[in-house]
Amino acid sequence: MAVSANRLELLQIADAVAREKSIDREIVIAAMADAIQKAARSRYGQETNIRVDINTKTGEMKLQRLLEVVEDVEDPNTQIYLELARDKNPDAEPGDFIAEQLPPMEFGRIAAQSAKQVIVQKVREAERDKQYEEFIGRVGEIINGTVKRVEYGNVIVDLGKGEGIIRRDEQIPRELFRYGDRVRAFVYDVRREPRGPQIFLSRTHPQFMAKLFTMEVPEIYDGVIEIKAVARDPGSRAKIAVISRDSSVDPVGACVGMRGSRVQAVVAELQGEKIDIIPWSPEAASFLVNALQPAKVAKVVLDEDAERIEVVVPDDQLSLAIGRRGQNVRLASQLTGWDIDILTEQEESERRQKEFAERSALFMEALDVDEMVGQLLASEGFATVEEVAYVDLGDVASIEGFDEDTAAEIQNRAKDYLDRREAELDEKRKALGVADELREIEGLTTQMLVALGEDGVKTVEDFAGCAADDLVGWSERKDGETKRFTGALSAFELSRTDAEAMIMQARVKAGWVEEAPEEVEEDLEGAEDETTV
Repeated sequence: MAVSANRLELLQIADAVAREKSIDREIVIAAMADAIQKAARSRYGQETNIRVDINTKTGEMKLQRLLEVVEDVEDPNTQIYLELARDKNPDAEPGDFIAEQLPPMEFGRIAAQSAKQVIVQKVREAERDKQYEEFIGRVGEIINGTVKRVEYGNVIVDLGKGEGIIRRDEQIPRELFRYGDRVRAFVYDVRREPRGPQIFLSRTHPQFMAKLFTMEVPEIYDGVIEIKAVARDPGSRAKIAVISRDSSVDPVGACVGMRGSRVQAVVAELQGEKIDIIPWSPEAASFLVNALQPAKVAKVVLDEDAERIEVVVPDDQLSLAIGRRGQNVRLASQLTGWDIDILTEQEESERRQKEFAERSALFMEALDVDEMVGQLLASEGFATVEEVAYVDLGDVASIEGFDEDTAAEIQNRAKDYLDRREAELDEKRKALGVADELREIEGLTTQMLVALGEDGVKTVEDFAGCAADDLVGWSERKDGETKRFTGALSAFELSRTDAEAMIMQARVKAGWVEEAPEEVEEDLEGAEDETTV
């Protein structure tokens, strides 16, 4: 009866621990088996291979020593001769294991304490794993909790089955929490750590506001309205771009709600943060005009390669477009993903006049013409001498006041100027030590070769070792701002595809690869024509 009671008691303890810690009963029993195994090893030797089986229904415990079947025994504590093994199991083969029953053991005070530590550790690990699995699936959701304590500005939140932390930089400015306050936050990360899963919460994350709108606006929850982008200056101002999948539903009106009830509920949760709700558009220019509200935009110029957008606003709208401390334009940039340059109409006019004067002066010097002819060419849209030299003769002759003879003379002068400049650039290339072999790469002009030489790229091998980023430059976006890094050929209108095609040519020429892939060879065909100096 005593033995039966002990077995029953073992299972009752496992059930109680499993309920208290909200973990699987099997895990607790496995932890008990590990603890008994450790205690048995301390008695029979640490090198002994011991297995403990606990019957989950009856509580019966079996203690066994496992011996590996071998032909030559080196360690009698872990191995057994094949002949002896076959006495116990006729089918035994080398590599098999024979289980020997061990007598029940009495736990001393030290062994019991050691077993307890093993069980506590295993149960704690199981509890942490369950907690991690529960919260890792809630990343990206809003969670409610109670402030447990505040440590050095960080707020520790009781989430019921775990603790979360709102770090100081993830709190809305001027927001104060006290013990017992109810708090709502966004779960943005859950990490495994030795002391248990760390649940990181945020009230400044852009998606916190997006999730609040999802809770307040049924159309967003149902998928009729989609939130396309969010940008926040926590505690001050935010912009959210929305689009409706149903033409009969106004996305902005639905988010605002009757008398502003829906948006006001979000504003109250965000401590009075002002929210601009903007209709999203697939066209970058239209979207940007909406994003800069309430400022009015006169003109938009896109530079897709550099991911920059130039916005021209009336003179009286400049301060409104920029916003206090640049807040409006910064949020618009984060929302659209474009770098934004804002100019007034007067500044744009002055810049156009300056560019016109520079082009006119270029034509006057290169073509040896008077100011009127230079201005005529510039006003017709010619930007470079190359354009004048190689356009159709009729395009130049069609300029008011020009005839075919005048146009032919201007084109001849343009070609002579380009030949002289080409010779000067070639001399400079040679002085820099740039190899003649590089001239054989299609798409590279002499001016590009000079730029490469100044950047230290002088041989085919040097060029073959370059990446496209080394030539055309690259951009890195961080904290809503894009930083541009220049390459050796950034000053030229060279696409990344053309740069990769030219690098492949160099690698073939250097013998690094046998031949260019077919898709690259196709790119090479038009590389020289598409490259503009």
